[in-house]
Amino acid sequence: MNTALLALVGVLVAGMLLRIPIGFSMLVSGFAYLLVKRQDLGLVAEQVGNGLYNSYVLLAVPLFVFAANIMNAGTVSERIFDFCRILVGRMRGGLAQVDILVSVIFSGMSGSAIADAAGPGLVTIKQMLKKPEYSRGFAGAVVVASATLGPIIPPSIPMVIYALVSGASVGALFLGGVVPGFCMALLMMVVVHCIAVKRNMPREEPVPLREWPSILFRGALPLSMPIVLLGGIYSGAFTPTEAAAVAALHALILAGVVYRALSWRTFWGVVMESTRGSAVITVILAGSFMLNYAFTAEGVPQAMAQWVDSMHLSQLKFLLLVNVMFLVLGCFLDVSVLLLVFVPMLLPAAKLLGVDLVHFGVLVVLNMMIGLIHPPFGMLLFVTKALTGIPIGEMMKEGWPFLAMLLALLVAMTVFPQIVLWLPQTMGYKTS
Repeated sequence: MNTALLALVGVLVAGMLLRIPIGFSMLVSGFAYLLVKRQDLGLVAEQVGNGLYNSYVLLAVPLFVFAANIMNAGTVSERIFDFCRILVGRMRGGLAQVDILVSVIFSGMSGSAIADAAGPGLVTIKQMLKKPEYSRGFAGAVVVASATLGPIIPPSIPMVIYALVSGASVGALFLGGVVPGFCMALLMMVVVHCIAVKRNMPREEPVPLREWPSILFRGALPLSMPIVLLGGIYSGAFTPTEAAAVAALHALILAGVVYRALSWRTFWGVVMESTRGSAVITVILAGSFMLNYAFTAEGVPQAMAQWVDSMHLSQLKFLLLVNVMFLVLGCFLDVSVLLLVFVPMLLPAAKLLGVDLVHFGVLVVLNMMIGLIHPPFGMLLFVTKALTGIPIGEMMKEGWPFLAMLLALLVAMTVFPQIVLWLPQTMGYKTS
């Protein structure tokens, strides 16, 4: 490693240790690299400007963020909760089962794990904590685990960003997440059922039949969003990027016109929150463009590919190695760093071994979701603690069965790529 690259890595690590926002740490480390290389500092503006301007797919990110925030502000979460309570509330541990089904539905609208935990997850936790049979740790663990469905079931913000750095098809990535997402939900419901039977958790009181029509009607309306999005994408009516605009408009009409749950003050708050969230993502992306320029100039991705080639790894061994690497790094690093810094370094090696980029992308995103629920970083754990006050230790104590289940599914998806690729191939995707 030469001096310039050492300077880049040193400044980046120092910034992270000092808790400087990761996007700014990336940009400053890029400046440090250019200074040591004695290159024009204007390259930062060139790389950032070209990267953002030429990335049409990035328009989907702020629009999906806006759609998720509209849904959370417009009482959609509560309506979906009542809808799911009719469907699965009579199962043992009904409220926990409701949370998982709510997350499945909300995932088809938001594409964000944080939005899922902060919206429907918060609604469910409040309901569970009213009953002594549900411990605080269990309530938080179920919500944290089910929130990981958000970026797996389409649409997915991390998959959009992965498509940007890899060149993979956004539509194929969305389809690739459908089967794994539903497998995750089913396995979570099995885990909850086993725990609920062991602890004799209650079933929900039956909803009177006379209330069913109105509850089902109000709750079924949000289901139209994933149908419209996926139907429009795969019928060719609009692109995945344009689908984000459709999602934002659909959410706005549903919350503001149909439900009349969105005042002008609330709407302005949603706009400001979405702007802040999108700005954070954009700064991180800007920093990643500079880092990727430095790594490419130094031949790091090519060196990684040569190293993998010298080890004579099979596809399976390579993917298992990647899983271990991301699971370890996920203990310390943010999702954005893994996705925007480490994935581009691994892509040449993946292509050299003939790994399908859609399969690789879904595995990477699932790895990152697992990283969101285990310490010490565990962003979903911190978000849930901030919203509810439930100690992280209590959530982790109750969360191990869900974490073990996700790890088992990750191994199965690694060994059997068709879990990811079957649906995209059925819809016409040609594996690389």
